[in-house]
Amino acid sequence: MPPRSLAACLADLKRGNHLVEIDVPIDPRLQAAEIQRRVYQVGGPALLFRNVVGCRFPMVSNLFGTMERTRYMFRHTLDAVRQLVALKVDPPGGLRQPWKSLTAMPAAYHMLPRRVRSGPILKHRIQIEDLPQLVSWPNDGGAFVTLPQVYSEDVTQPGLMKSNLGMYRVQLSGNQYAQNREIGLHYQIHRSIGVHHSKALSAGKPFRVSIFVGGHPAMTLAAVMPLPEGMSELMFGGALAGHRIPMVTSKDHSAMYAEADFCIVGTVDPERQLPEGPFGDHLGYYSLQHEFPVLNVEAVYHRPGAVWPFTVVGRPPQEDTAFGEIIHEITGPIIPTVIAGVHEVHAVDAAGVHPLLLAIGSERYVPYAAERKPQELLTCANSILGQGQLSLAKYLIIAAHEDDPELRCHDISTFLQHVLKRADWTRDLHFQTRTTIDTLDYTGTGFNEGSKLVIAAAGPERFKLAVEIPATLGLPSRVSAAQIAIPGVLVISGLRYEADRPQRGLEELLGLPTDHPVNRFRIIVVADDATFSAATLNNFLWTTFTRSDPAADLFGIGEFTEQKHWGCRGALVIDARVKPHHAPPLVEDPEVTRSVDELAARGGPLHGIL
Repeated sequence: MPPRSLAACLADLKRGNHLVEIDVPIDPRLQAAEIQRRVYQVGGPALLFRNVVGCRFPMVSNLFGTMERTRYMFRHTLDAVRQLVALKVDPPGGLRQPWKSLTAMPAAYHMLPRRVRSGPILKHRIQIEDLPQLVSWPNDGGAFVTLPQVYSEDVTQPGLMKSNLGMYRVQLSGNQYAQNREIGLHYQIHRSIGVHHSKALSAGKPFRVSIFVGGHPAMTLAAVMPLPEGMSELMFGGALAGHRIPMVTSKDHSAMYAEADFCIVGTVDPERQLPEGPFGDHLGYYSLQHEFPVLNVEAVYHRPGAVWPFTVVGRPPQEDTAFGEIIHEITGPIIPTVIAGVHEVHAVDAAGVHPLLLAIGSERYVPYAAERKPQELLTCANSILGQGQLSLAKYLIIAAHEDDPELRCHDISTFLQHVLKRADWTRDLHFQTRTTIDTLDYTGTGFNEGSKLVIAAAGPERFKLAVEIPATLGLPSRVSAAQIAIPGVLVISGLRYEADRPQRGLEELLGLPTDHPVNRFRIIVVADDATFSAATLNNFLWTTFTRSDPAADLFGIGEFTEQKHWGCRGALVIDARVKPHHAPPLVEDPEVTRSVDELAARGGPLHGIL
């Protein structure tokens, strides 16, 4: 039988050799986070820290650190959930194979949350200061909850079935928060809790929020599942957990997940905000301090034997990468049923997720045309950019399925080369300016503001991609280094950025003629360190797409504007240098790094793990 609680899940992981217990004292300020980052990078086990400095509760991390472990945790229920998805994609298929459909029936039943009057979560009450005070990066503004399940309801239509469960970061201390009475609630643009906030604002009254930590790991995954607006994540959590989610409900108090390890309950005044942050985020930079809603804390509960699960975000890949992988594994088949003509999408984790989205669509509008070009692909792209959090994509690159039915978005290098061989920079660059981008992205013109670029490629190969740098390439004299990132893409450095004249330093490059040998490369990325940026595919993706805004930072050799359409006849130039308005990158504390090195040395508790 599937386990019902976090403690049972941990016992199950230990029996399967997926969990290691650490008994030496571990500091929740920086040290625990550094250990987690390093154990994830080596594909290590889940870690249960029994002795947390300054706190009575144990902490566990890396639960989702490998796909093997994630599948192991959900091995009792994953097939049934997949079958539910298959029925959604192909209902007649369920009639043709009814025995398979029967395997989905228990999961469908478990989707209904269950109202209860009491539960383990109500056994003990504590204060916010009693919780583990996890600080992940040196310049974080305080302690944060990094695996919260934030539950809210619509004040005009309350109830479990229309609730929202999301993973919105929670700041427990620091800044101007009144200790034990206020905590920060950071949610970004295009998050469903915003709808509840808007309804409360219109009604002129606060709305209730519960923050669950722990419980069955299925609830953690449910909190990041991109479900349609109005569909409660409790339904998915129940299907994946293998039992109906028990919720303690009453007319006067916030609903609470009965099996959670911890629960913070309170209300949000929709008119009030306080500074929240900074916080080292999953783009690999600090998200800076901004005004965000405040939760007025009424009570903090924990169950007997409570364990505090946590993760650490930073430059990807990190543990949260597994969330994206398992979500794609479960929901990938649904994409063609939601967006007509779209076969596959991939939010590229190495590029920070929202900065780069790859897609494959159909190109069927004029199959009789002598020369195919992107047409239906542009319809597909607009549909993608109208779908929830997919709308936050900054760069959307879409290719035609018909050109190569074997092409896959997740083979990133092959996908990009496929596009570079076909995309015509005079025609296939489509901008949206002064629009919304990810809250955590500081490359744009303001908070939540920036631009988007759609690159659509269809038709036969038109270009041969350069795979080596000619000795007589003739780059501008101030270029100090040049490296090939992938075939067709050259990364250069040595051109210093000047805030008062952003194009200065690029002028010599952009002034080259379109028949110059440098145009053998389809894209030229201008970076601060070409050697670093081209060393790995991940480095290239992270540098290029987290440090550029399409409207501000794309240029071209032989560029032109015609009927308000911008393009270029030579190489496309992306300015991926760090600019003064960008957020600072994340850097570990060297003293903490040394302390973790000692724990990993021969005879230390982490030896053989790190």
